[in-house]
Amino acid sequence: MTLYSDYLTEIEDRKKQGLHPKPIEDGALVEALIAQIKDVGHEHRADSLNFFIYNTLPGTTSAAGVKAAFLKEIILGQASVDEITPEFAFELLSHMKGGPSIEVLLDLALGDDDNVAKPAAEVLKTQVFLYDADQDRLAAAYKAGNAHAEDILKSYADAEFFTKLPDIEEEIKVVTYVAAEGDISTDLMSPGAEAHSRADRELHGKCFISEAAQKEIEALKIQHPGKRIMLIAEKGTMGVGSSRMSGVNNCALWTGRQASPYVPFVNIAPIVAGTNGISPIFLTTVGVTGGIGINLKNWVKKVDENGKVIVNNDGNPVLVEKYSVATGTTLTINTKAKKLYNEDGSEELADVAAAFSPQLVEFMKAGGSYAVDFGKKVQIFAAETLGVEPKPVFAPSKVVSHEGRGLTAVEKIFNRNAVGVPEGKVLYAGSDARVTVNIVGSQDTTGPMTVQELEAMAATVISPVLDGAYQSGCHTASVWDKKAQANTPKLMAFMNKFGLVTGRDPKGVYPAMTDVIHKVLNDITIDDRAIIIGGDSHTRMSKGVAFGADSGTVALALATGQASMTVPDSVKVTFKGKMAEHMDFRDVVHATQAQMLAQSGGENVFQGRVIEVHIGTLLADQAFTFTDWTAEMKAKASICISNDETLIESLEIAKSRIQVMIDKGMENEAGMLRGLIDKADKRIAQIKSGEQPALKPDDNAHYFAEIVVDLDQINEPMIADPDVNNIDIAKRYTHDTIRPISYYGAEKKVDLGFVGSCMVHKGDMSIIAQMFLNIEKAQGKVEFKAPLVVAPPTYNIVDELKAEGDWDILKKYAGFEFDDTAPKTKARTEYENILYLERPGCNLCMGNQEKAAKGDTVMATSTRLFQGRVVADSDEKKGESLLASTPVVVLSTILGRTPSIDEYKSAVAGINLTKFAPPRA
Repeated sequence: MTLYSDYLTEIEDRKKQGLHPKPIEDGALVEALIAQIKDVGHEHRADSLNFFIYNTLPGTTSAAGVKAAFLKEIILGQASVDEITPEFAFELLSHMKGGPSIEVLLDLALGDDDNVAKPAAEVLKTQVFLYDADQDRLAAAYKAGNAHAEDILKSYADAEFFTKLPDIEEEIKVVTYVAAEGDISTDLMSPGAEAHSRADRELHGKCFISEAAQKEIEALKIQHPGKRIMLIAEKGTMGVGSSRMSGVNNCALWTGRQASPYVPFVNIAPIVAGTNGISPIFLTTVGVTGGIGINLKNWVKKVDENGKVIVNNDGNPVLVEKYSVATGTTLTINTKAKKLYNEDGSEELADVAAAFSPQLVEFMKAGGSYAVDFGKKVQIFAAETLGVEPKPVFAPSKVVSHEGRGLTAVEKIFNRNAVGVPEGKVLYAGSDARVTVNIVGSQDTTGPMTVQELEAMAATVISPVLDGAYQSGCHTASVWDKKAQANTPKLMAFMNKFGLVTGRDPKGVYPAMTDVIHKVLNDITIDDRAIIIGGDSHTRMSKGVAFGADSGTVALALATGQASMTVPDSVKVTFKGKMAEHMDFRDVVHATQAQMLAQSGGENVFQGRVIEVHIGTLLADQAFTFTDWTAEMKAKASICISNDETLIESLEIAKSRIQVMIDKGMENEAGMLRGLIDKADKRIAQIKSGEQPALKPDDNAHYFAEIVVDLDQINEPMIADPDVNNIDIAKRYTHDTIRPISYYGAEKKVDLGFVGSCMVHKGDMSIIAQMFLNIEKAQGKVEFKAPLVVAPPTYNIVDELKAEGDWDILKKYAGFEFDDTAPKTKARTEYENILYLERPGCNLCMGNQEKAAKGDTVMATSTRLFQGRVVADSDEKKGESLLASTPVVVLSTILGRTPSIDEYKSAVAGINLTKFAPPRA
């Protein structure tokens, strides 16, 4: 009774939080439930039966294994439970999505008792989460003459698991709920500060938007029975910033439908919309749940009688409302006509064909993209085993070809990695592609959900086709509190066993490593033609092309070594002019955004596309600064075009850092890290021999747009400002307001500075040290008028700084230095005017552990200026997170305000801020 008693205690604790019993994943607890179910007089029998049927997690959890085994006993007559007939046992198995349930169904379907085998085979025909071992059993049974195996294979070859599903409804009645005005970040739907609870779906659902919003949504459901809620970003884009599966999960929890009556709090099929559509990576996550993402286009640019766009005083287009989507508006989506209508269908409001492409409709019909991905694999396996052609059931992959046209860099990468492309076909932007993935990264606040997804899709080992995979601990690195102590070791143990290199060893063999995921992925990516998938929106590399993804897509890539996506359009970015010596490369990054908007008439041509950056001479660390920032430009991805010599030097640096990881004991049993060094050596040899030079696009490649950044225009530091008081709420907290330092007149008060996150590299740490020496020489001492928090991205960088002497300089001026032997167990709530040398990791950028004081004005190198992320609002003042270069941040904390251009030039005098300047166009 101990396990069950503990569970009852937990249930009572959750009741106090307004929560239901937590879904069960522990097999030992399920064994206790079964014992009580078998005892017909047991006082807890009814509850145990309820928990067994409705509250046990499926997939490869230990609980699923015990549940499947007991259901098998019931079907075979070895156990008897009045409430669970053999027919009901089969139904329960059909909802368990692979793993032990497939093993049981195969045992039964391939057995000698036809009365059992036939219904088992019928259930198997509906299942798609089969792996190699399962397929091998079926193939062997078929070759041995088993009739049921042949029947199952024929069903798979015809894709009956898909064709027998009901089609999506032709008309969907919706009622609108405006979640916010302006761009909606995924933080609104799943706040970073609540990251620890993401794997507990019901608990995490409590943080969705606000308690008031949740009540309003529930009231809309009561007022409009039979209609579905459509969540809207009015005058903005829905889901910017990250993919965040937890955000989509919360949308589905409050507005979607339950995926299975036997799996609690797993909902699917939310409907989300935005005036400017859905952020690309968030839309991918919506597809994982079979949801719908709609571009409303309900606000349009106002034009004069000559068709010219009218602009307001600040140069932005004046918008007019084409139709209203105010909360409570009832609308009709016609999925066949692919139109959005008013409620009675008499007026067409918008063409929504993009939301109902053949592939997206398949995801909706199947209940999510995974079922389609696995279904296609099962169909191909079955057809090959039977020696027949797969029945043409699924929408054919779109192949876009252009005779005589050259390829962009991303088109070259996709063609190199594409699988299943018709012979002789070349893929161009707009083509659907299934590609081999080379590198996969999982981070610690989404990792627990990735584990759940791997268990749900019955995966037990990493795909052998991957070159490398890494599980980080960076998002919870700042504070080793009880939540981190509970979640992180469990996560690392699972991922280590699964086959990843882990940032914190589950056996305690090597020291705690909290390296920022993107920086590690940047080091272990050794192929400039690689495709990288990472569980964070800032998965952007200086080599290859990287895509931020939801936890489920990460799981799929880990399990299969593949991903499906459309080849994206590219925007070419080149440079002209000369970079001033006193400018930091971060200013080039900001200038790119500002000059792009100026050249495109205010339209963000980067949104949803790949930015192809022709930098060439920037080493991997510095180039990563640019590619990393492209996530904030709303780009789908970024590619850095490098010359041969620079790529070789970047690969040598990567090799040395991978070797350090090996020396620290981070190698896994498969020798993954050693394999990466070998691949890097091979790549270097290919470049030197001329066999395969560094990746470059063809001269006659076609781009969606071409932007030329004029370096001569960049003569003072630039800041990305959240513009928190803009009269137009839709203009706040975007990365489109880029201002020169002179705008602030050396008067804007700065309350805290932060240098850290994935946006800095080793060079930034050296710049800080040199600035301190400059300031001390000029003023006699270094004194801070605001706190400065510095968090290096990786331990490798700290070690290199120690070896070269810069860390000693930083320590000289520091009032706090991290100590891994005694990590902080509580988040810092107050800051002194000193330098804090924090342990490597995300720190303030994540906002889930450390945070600035409410209402502060923070000057930071980080990536996020979302409302409430780094700093929350106070009752008196809005919190601001202004983003700038390392020199600007450091000087702002010493002055306690924004610097003048003369103060800035004096502080950086003699410092080589950017060793490798972008080449002229």
